[in-house]
Amino acid sequence: MLKILSFLSALLISFSVAAQENKLPTPRTEGGMPLMQAVAARKTTRKFASRAIDPQTLSEILWTAWGITHDGKHSIPTSQNKQNLKVYVLQADGIWLYNPEKNSLKNISRKDVRSILNTQEFVKKAPLHLVFVGSDKKNSPMHAGSAYQNVGLYCASKGLNNVVRGYFDHAALGKELNLQEPEEVIVTQAIGWSK
Repeated sequence: MLKILSFLSALLISFSVAAQENKLPTPRTEGGMPLMQAVAARKTTRKFASRAIDPQTLSEILWTAWGITHDGKHSIPTSQNKQNLKVYVLQADGIWLYNPEKNSLKNISRKDVRSILNTQEFVKKAPLHLVFVGSDKKNSPMHAGSAYQNVGLYCASKGLNNVVRGYFDHAALGKELNLQEPEEVIVTQAIGWSK
């Protein structure tokens, strides 16, 4: 009986951890570098300090990628208003799915799966990876491109390094994210502070 109770307790704890949702700080949507300066400063950089991204900065990164701006619209346009993009966050503390309506992160797994992306040496130090997932082969890649471009401009404004990547095991990452057909990983973006 004690074994059964222990098993049920462990199951309940693992379920509550998996269902955890963390509210993010409200993104600051004013200030920062002027747009034309951010465009001029935007670049791909493959060097990262291992320092974690703080919650405020993470909130602003996600808001620029796929947040809600005005009239319930996302921060990027979507073809035919499909709204079929998902943004996952990979960090040392696991896999999280961004919920733009609540400005929160829902825990998918406590497993650190960033090693799947370690097909290039420079990626190993990046503390944050965004994973852009879509369900439409025609339109979702355009949506992901708009999202990662917004993030790249934010990174330029904030002094963060970033690089967009497609060289990794897409199927293995999709499995860890528990994707369902027709969802698929489109691209990832490694983000971190300058060394």
